Amino acid sequence: MTNDSFAGSSTRFGTAGGFLTVLLVNLTQSDITRTIVLSLIGALVSFIVSFGLKKLVEWWRR
Repeated sequence: MTNDSFAGSSTRFGTAGGFLTVLLVNLTQSDITRTIVLSLIGALVSFIVSFGLKKLVEWWRR
């Protein structure tokens, strides 16, 4: 008798490892830089919109 859960687990870990290896090999410095820049822009826009809406609500309640 074989332990099917072990074989399934082994296959899942192998698949995940292969996926991560391919992902890491295909990432370039420009992709990482673009991701960082876009996340900074998104955070800044989110902060500005939240701040603006807060001030608008404060002005509206006066």
